[in-house]
Amino acid sequence: MGGGTSSYREIEETDCILLWGSNARETHPIFFHHLLKGVKRGARLFTIDPRRTSSAQWADVWAGLDVGTDIALAHSMAREIIVSGLAHREFIAHATTDFDDYQASVLPWTLERGEIATGVPAGVIREMAHAFATAPRAMICWTLGITEHHNAVDNVLALINLALLTGHVGRWGSGINPLRGQNNVQGGGDMGALPDRLPGFQHVENDEVRATFDRVWGVRVPPQKGLHLTGMFDAMEHGTLKALYVIGENPAQSEADQQRSVALLRSLDVLVVQDVMHTATVDLADVALPAAAGAFESDGTFTSSERRVQRVRRAKAPPGECRDDLAIIFDMARHMGVEWGAPDAERVWNELRAVSPVHAGMSYARLAAEGGLQWPCYDESHPGEAFLHGRLWERPVGGPRAPFSVVAHELPVEALDDEYPLRLTTGRRLAEYNTGVQTAGYASPVRRGETIDVSPEDAARLGLHEGQAVRVRSRRGAVVAPVHIDHALRPGLAFMTLHFPDEVATNHLTIDASDPKSGTAEFKAAAICLEAVEG
Repeated sequence: MGGGTSSYREIEETDCILLWGSNARETHPIFFHHLLKGVKRGARLFTIDPRRTSSAQWADVWAGLDVGTDIALAHSMAREIIVSGLAHREFIAHATTDFDDYQASVLPWTLERGEIATGVPAGVIREMAHAFATAPRAMICWTLGITEHHNAVDNVLALINLALLTGHVGRWGSGINPLRGQNNVQGGGDMGALPDRLPGFQHVENDEVRATFDRVWGVRVPPQKGLHLTGMFDAMEHGTLKALYVIGENPAQSEADQQRSVALLRSLDVLVVQDVMHTATVDLADVALPAAAGAFESDGTFTSSERRVQRVRRAKAPPGECRDDLAIIFDMARHMGVEWGAPDAERVWNELRAVSPVHAGMSYARLAAEGGLQWPCYDESHPGEAFLHGRLWERPVGGPRAPFSVVAHELPVEALDDEYPLRLTTGRRLAEYNTGVQTAGYASPVRRGETIDVSPEDAARLGLHEGQAVRVRSRRGAVVAPVHIDHALRPGLAFMTLHFPDEVATNHLTIDASDPKSGTAEFKAAAICLEAVEG
C-alpha cells in the first residue's frame, strides 16, 4: 500500500519520533502542529537532517548527517539495537521474513563506522537507537530528504527495516509515514497515477486485477507497466516518446538538469498542458487547456497523508475559459470517439469504488456525514482503518509477513573535488511552494527571494559577505544568486530552493541521476562551486 501507516492523531500520543529528512515545521506545518502536541506530551523528537532546520529547534537531538548517508546511519542504528539485545525478537519471528540476511548485512556497521560514514557522533547514534528501540510506541516520518536521491527506494527500505526490527508498525502510536508535499498527492497515487499500479494500488501486471477493470471499463487494460517521469524524459531523448499530456505539473522548471528538460520538451511533436496557472511549461505547449482550481472551483475528493478521504465542494465558478478537469477529459474522450456522458464527480467516484476494494465503503454520503474516512474502508459498515498492518500482530497461520530488505550504503552519484568542493542540497521554505507557480505572484511578509545559503565557515574561507552576488556553478550550468550566511549549515554544505526559477533557475545546477526503481532525481546532492561576481 502506497500510504503512511498511521493517523495524525497517533503522532500526538506516541513516545518517540524520528523525523528523517524532513523540515516539517516549514514544509508540512499542519502535520507539525500534531507532532508538537506529541512533543509537549513527552515524546522524544530526533531530527535527522544535514541542516539544523527550524524543526530541529524543537528536537531533543539533532543528528546532522552528511548528505546521502541515510542508509549508513540506519544500518549503524540497527546493529546497535541488535547487539544490545533490543530487537523485538518475538515480532521478528512471527511477523517478518529474511531477518538473518538483513542481520548479516548490518552487523559490520559499528557505531564507529557509522560515525565515519555519516558524520554523526557515535554517542548520538547510540542514543537514537536505544530511544527508538525501547520506546513503547515510536514513529518514523520522512519526506524528500529521503526520496530525492538516486537510491531513494533503498533509503525508504532502510527505515522500514528499523520499524520491523523494533516492532514499531501495526500498532496505535507506532508506524512509518511518508509526508505528502501537496494536498492530494496521496489521492493522485490512490487513483492510479503511477506507472505500475491501477486505482487502489493494484498491480497492473496482475491478471485477476486487470480482469475486473476490463469488465467495468469495457476495454482491455494493457498488462505492461508504464514510464515514470524520468523514464519519459529518457524516452523523449531516444525519440520513442513523441507526445506528452501534462496536467497540473511544471516540468519545464521542476525537473533536474533544467536545460536538458526544456530542450526535450521542445523536441516533442505535440505538447498539451492543462493547468490552473500560466507556467513555463504552458509557454512551450502546442495546446494549453485552462483548468479550474481543484480546491474551490471543482467537486471531488482530496486524500491527505494519513489516507483520509474528504469531500471537496465547488464554491465558485471558474473564471474565464477555465473548465473543470473532468469536463476537459470527458470532452477529450468525446473527440476521440468515446461517449462518457455528462461529467459528474460522484459518478466517477462510485466507479472507483467498484474497482478499488480499499475505497468500496466510502460513499459521498458517508464522507459528508463523517467528515472523511481513512482507507482501507471495505464496505459501508467499515469504519476505515486508523493504522495499517495490524494483522502482523495477529499471528495467523500462513498470515501476512513483512520482509526485511538488504540494502547497501551508496554515496551520491556526483562526487566533490577541487573544482566543485561544495555539496548543494535543495528543499523548501515556509510560505513558498515548489516552482513558485502558486506563490510567487503574491505579496508575502517573509519572502526574500532566492539565495545561496552557505555556512559561516565557508563564507569566511571564500571571503563572502551577506547579500553578495555570486555565480553558483555545477557541471551542468550556472546561476547568479545573493549569498545568505546560514548558521544552520555545516561547512561544505550549501542550500537553495526551486521557488524562484524565473529569477534563479536552481535546476540548472541539479543532476538528473535518478533512482531506477522510483524515477526520482537526485535533487539533494549536486556538486557546486562559488565565484564572486564583479560589480
